[in-house]
Amino acid sequence: MATATESSAVGCVGALVLGALYRKFSFDIVKTAAQETVKITSMVFAILIGATAFSMVFNYTGGEELVEQFLLNLPGDGKWSFVIFTMLAIFILGFFIDFVEIAYIIVPILLPVSVILGISPLWFAILIAMNLQTSFLTPPFGFSLFYLKGVAPPEVKTTQIYKGVLPFIGIQVFVLMLIAVFPAVFGMTALL
Repeated sequence: MATATESSAVGCVGALVLGALYRKFSFDIVKTAAQETVKITSMVFAILIGATAFSMVFNYTGGEELVEQFLLNLPGDGKWSFVIFTMLAIFILGFFIDFVEIAYIIVPILLPVSVILGISPLWFAILIAMNLQTSFLTPPFGFSLFYLKGVAPPEVKTTQIYKGVLPFIGIQVFVLMLIAVFPAVFGMTALL
């Protein structure tokens, strides 16, 4: 129905209206929200600049070719070895690295190899997106875990939250495997 930008604008207007209705609206709150938004936006752009600089140095020093050769020479069936290795690597990186960094640093390295192997870019992108979605739940740095800890009562410990998300991580991995093994069920094809 709407783009992410349009939806966020509607949400912002809705928050302002609700603040006015509940008599909690003040320009100090709007100023604080604007400052926090600028901080987060600056952080994201700093990450993008750093990721771009890293990618440029990595590519100019021949790192991309080394990784490409490594990925093309994985043991077993080339396509499935590549998919399994990359999904495991992204899953493990999701424990420690933010999804933005993975998307801007790792994905540009993997995409050319997937094209060489004849893997459908749409199918591969959906696998990566599902895997990155899982990174929101994986300890120790999953964003959703921090959000939940922020709203949970003080008696709820972080370790309890970590244990509580394990079934949801399992569900995410199960759906990821379903999409990988049975892409036709989801209206996709695994190969070009």
